[in-house]
Amino acid sequence: MRAFTCLLLSVGLLLCQQEANSQSVASPPARHGAPETVLTLEPGPGNPRNSEGAFVRLRDGRILFAYTHFTGTASDAGTAHIAGRFSSDNGATWTREDQIILPNEGQQNTMSVSLLRLAGGPIALFYLRKNSDLDCRPYLRISTDDAKTWSEPRLCIDALGYFVVNNDRVIQLSSGRLVIPAARHSMPGEKFVHRAQALCYWSDDDGKTWRQSETVLEAPPESKTGLQEPGIVELHDGRIMMLCRTDLGCQLRSWSSDGGNTWSPVEQTGILSPVSPATCKRIPKSNSLLLVWNDHATVPEALKDKRTPLSVAVSEDDGRSWQHVKNIETNPDGWFCYTAIEFVEDDCVLLGYCAGDKSVGGLNRTRVMRIPVGWLHE
Repeated sequence: MRAFTCLLLSVGLLLCQQEANSQSVASPPARHGAPETVLTLEPGPGNPRNSEGAFVRLRDGRILFAYTHFTGTASDAGTAHIAGRFSSDNGATWTREDQIILPNEGQQNTMSVSLLRLAGGPIALFYLRKNSDLDCRPYLRISTDDAKTWSEPRLCIDALGYFVVNNDRVIQLSSGRLVIPAARHSMPGEKFVHRAQALCYWSDDDGKTWRQSETVLEAPPESKTGLQEPGIVELHDGRIMMLCRTDLGCQLRSWSSDGGNTWSPVEQTGILSPVSPATCKRIPKSNSLLLVWNDHATVPEALKDKRTPLSVAVSEDDGRSWQHVKNIETNPDGWFCYTAIEFVEDDCVLLGYCAGDKSVGGLNRTRVMRIPVGWLHE
């Protein structure tokens, strides 16, 4: 793997997380302000995989965690629907049984959910309807009764193709614009290709109509994966930052100054990582950003292609540098990725992520962790 100069500070605070029972309600957060696992969704008979979730706060105060519940095989093409669990105490404990949020609509599955409380009040549910290697596109449904019922689906990308939109990726800008970051792996008449292009789709009418970004980003020629699984965040100055997973040993970055329509050429970052996505969100009531990824600044050679450890860091300068780097999962056999972030109080954040290992499969177990925001800045 190519080496890049690391711009990150490595702190080396290693926390061993105790695994919760798959279907049980977990204990309240630790009294001493440490991160705590509050929910674990284990695979089981007829349910080989639980993965890729998103959170939303309901008007009655509860939090919904929706995720992809597989009922066929554990592969990305396996049969799956969107299921949900609920918390009435800011994520400290969770309901024991699944509720089906959205049945399977695809010839293969329905997966990779994003949830947004829109500026106007309704909840937006974005998801992928996967039919084949040549047809995987995002859809949108709207709920005006807090996730009890949903509107008819709206197709967000008219062009037939295979578009990867990770969970918890769609954002609404301060202007009200909705932006979907996508990785394009095929177009009509083309075969599925591993090397992806990154682009965005945006809407200024709450998702009724969508336009493709003028810029379609390409990775450097030496990359075999291209720009995969992009994630975006609005910065304090109004720009949008995009991070993409690559096979170049780090996240690649691009910037948009016009609401996601045009983008700067991609550049390398000091965010060292395997071929695994990073997730970034703004910490409310601050100018700080939270980044969650697999920090490979100091991992041994044997772990260079592994999605471990799971790390967090904070930026005070809109993503130009990162401080307070900590590892929250350190199992060398673990597979930590596809993180959803939800700030539920001024002093608390929930992370929902895949937390598999050799015993169950890398993507097959999902975990929710509750972390004091103050701990992130230590």
